[in-house]
Order: sequence, then structure tokens, then C-alpha cells
Amino acid sequence: MRGGTGLAVGGGLGGVLLIALFLLFGGDPSQVPIDSLINQRVGTGQQTDINAECQTDVDANSREDCRIVGYVNSIQAYWEGAVGSYQLAPTTFYDGAVSTGCGQASSAVGPFYCPLDTSVYIDLGFFDQLQSRFGAEGGPFAEAYVIAHEYGHHVQNLLGTLNGGTGETGAESRAVRIELQADCFAGVWSAHAVETGYLEPITREQIRQALDAAAAVGDDRIQEQTQGQVNQETWTHGSSEQRQQWFTTGLESGDANECDTFSADL
Repeated sequence: MRGGTGLAVGGGLGGVLLIALFLLFGGDPSQVPIDSLINQRVGTGQQTDINAECQTDVDANSREDCRIVGYVNSIQAYWEGAVGSYQLAPTTFYDGAVSTGCGQASSAVGPFYCPLDTSVYIDLGFFDQLQSRFGAEGGPFAEAYVIAHEYGHHVQNLLGTLNGGTGETGAESRAVRIELQADCFAGVWSAHAVETGYLEPITREQIRQALDAAAAVGDDRIQEQTQGQVNQETWTHGSSEQRQQWFTTGLESGDANECDTFSADL
């Protein structure tokens, strides 16, 4: 069940569901900088300082790092219940550079998933880049979308759909279909996030934040900003419209079976 390429796939504190954390999206998350997560890594059966510190809804409201931990735990809790073969994915938060089973990576890569060590790597600076570089509005659920997308790749790896697509480009390429399915899986988790016990009901505003983030990292939007023109032949992730569409498909259906981007007409 663990196929997949050795290349990192990307633009989570995986492992242990220890924190009864409810995200209320209030308070001032700037009180504790998100950089406090750097080099934090949790694997199955392990405990770290960040887990011990993030234990209440007050923590989630006042600490940005605790909010991120809550997202990760919610995502993993959902997929563990939804996929019989699910194995908890360790997550490393980093800034600057990180060593992985897929090789050394820098912040230029952004958040990504490495199938060789079945781990998620989150570049904490990427959340600021969503706004400053990609023009997204940002917000808590924009962060949730990014993280859930990477765990979507972990689900693909376990299900065997992450295979292939290496080096392919184009609007109909397998590479694009892999990324759009991960967007769809992010939407599926969003539909069930409250059931995991980690989040309160998600509002329309929070869903809008996720859709705005999905549009900001569409291939066409990025090409327009960086090149002044759109070239579908070089796409690897899909257009803004496609990314929003497939996130919405997952959200509205709540069913991973509806995320078959491989046979869909893109």
C-alpha cells in the first residue's frame, strides 16, 4: 500500500493524538510566535514540549503554534478513522532548510510530503508567503488548507495513487491530477473536522479563507504574477479554478470516493 516516488510532493505534528484541543479562532495568536514550532517533530508514541504546552482551548486561542498543532491532530484523527490502512505521519516544522528521506530541502520548496519517510514537512514561513508573495488573504483556515493538502499526499501514498507523474507537466497531466486530488482530500477533512473533536463548526468565512488560498497557488495565477502570461503546458498543480473546484467537491461531498481526479474530465 506504500507505493510512491522518492521525490518530495508539495506546494502537520503527526503521530500522537494527545491533545484535547478545541480551536475557537479567537484571541490573539500573535502572543506566541509560530517559530516556536521550528524543529519540533512528533512520531508515534513520542511526546514533545509543544504537546505538553498545547492542551486547552485557551492555548488554541492565544497561541498560533497550538492552533497549527490542533489542525494536524484533527486531520490525522479523521484519516485514521476513514482509511483502514492509515498510518500516522510524523511532521517536522522547519525554517530555512531541513534534511529528509527525500534529501535536503530549503524553504524555497515550501510545505511538502516525502513518501520515502512518509513524513510531512511544513515550512513555517510559507504562511506569510501566502500573503506577501502569492497575494492570498491568509487567515487560520488558509493555514489549515495548506496542511490538509500535504496530508492528502500521505493518504495518496497509502492508497497507492501517488505513483507516477514524475516529470509530467500540463493541464491534463498526472502530476496535476495528483495535486487536485490532494486538494479534494483537504476538502473532505474540512467537511468532517468538527467530528474529530478538535474544531468548533467551521464558518463560511473560514471556508472562504481556504478557497482564497487555493486560488492564490493556482498555476495560472502564479504564472500571471511571475511571467505575465499563462502556459498550460508547464502546469504541475492545476489552475486556481480547478483547485477551488476540487476542494469544494471534497467539502460538499465529504466523501473521498468523489475525489477521483484521475478519471475526471479536467
